[in-house]
Amino acid sequence: MSITEQNLTDIVVSTLNSDDPRLNQVMESLIRHLHGFIREVEPSDEEWMAGIQYLTEVGQMCNDVRQEYILLSDTLGVTVLKDSLNNKKPEGATEVSVLGPFYREGAEVMPLGASISRGENDGQPCVVRGRVTTPDGTPIAGAVMDAWQAASTGFYEQQDENQPEMNLRGRFKTDENGYYHFKTVKPKNYPIPGDGPVGKMLDAVGRHNYRPAHIHFIVSAEGYELVITQFFDATDEYVTSDAVFGVKESLLVDFQEVTDPAQAAELNLPVGGWLVEFNFGLNPE
Repeated sequence: MSITEQNLTDIVVSTLNSDDPRLNQVMESLIRHLHGFIREVEPSDEEWMAGIQYLTEVGQMCNDVRQEYILLSDTLGVTVLKDSLNNKKPEGATEVSVLGPFYREGAEVMPLGASISRGENDGQPCVVRGRVTTPDGTPIAGAVMDAWQAASTGFYEQQDENQPEMNLRGRFKTDENGYYHFKTVKPKNYPIPGDGPVGKMLDAVGRHNYRPAHIHFIVSAEGYELVITQFFDATDEYVTSDAVFGVKESLLVDFQEVTDPAQAAELNLPVGGWLVEFNFGLNPE
């Protein structure tokens, strides 16, 4: 059979012969969408090679402390779309948000009330507290909360040699009534890495590379669906234009400045420290 522009896609699809039906399905869809893109855009040889070179540069930027492909997926909205399709939740269950490229496994399990801030200039002291429950409000004891965030400099610890190892990372378990609390610092907005191919893409299309102030969480408990999420400072200037499209209305929080000396002493905070409260809902498996 002679290969033509019209029959090429069907010919390529006809070569798929895996014993895994799902692999065949995914590859067929990928091929058809890629061919459809090429037909729509009709890239020149120079544009095609520029695309190949760009993807090569994205891969070359990936290492043990940076995942540029996840960053690319995030900034194109792919991650949020994938998460939304895979995590349809009932009312009362916490919505998901992007994992991001800076999560690290192995954070220390710490007692409730401990601080995850180990650096000298991490930011303004802050207490985070709340509860983990089922969607109907039943408390979940022993839920594990994995929390991490950037310092006030805008860098996560693996990006910054001046921060202690595993700084601003920790895991906690809820008490018998589902409550949790720990100390950290008030998050600030920051730019995602702009020194690589993702940054070049954002510049080229006229987008900024800032994320609103947030804290990341992975919350899990036996018998419940794990949730990967973040909460965001509702007053942040970038909350309506997050570079990775991770903000959802249900994940907006108010950080309260603690000005009452008695409350500050109760929270073990200096006057002028911060308090934020957020409750998580886990959906049964």
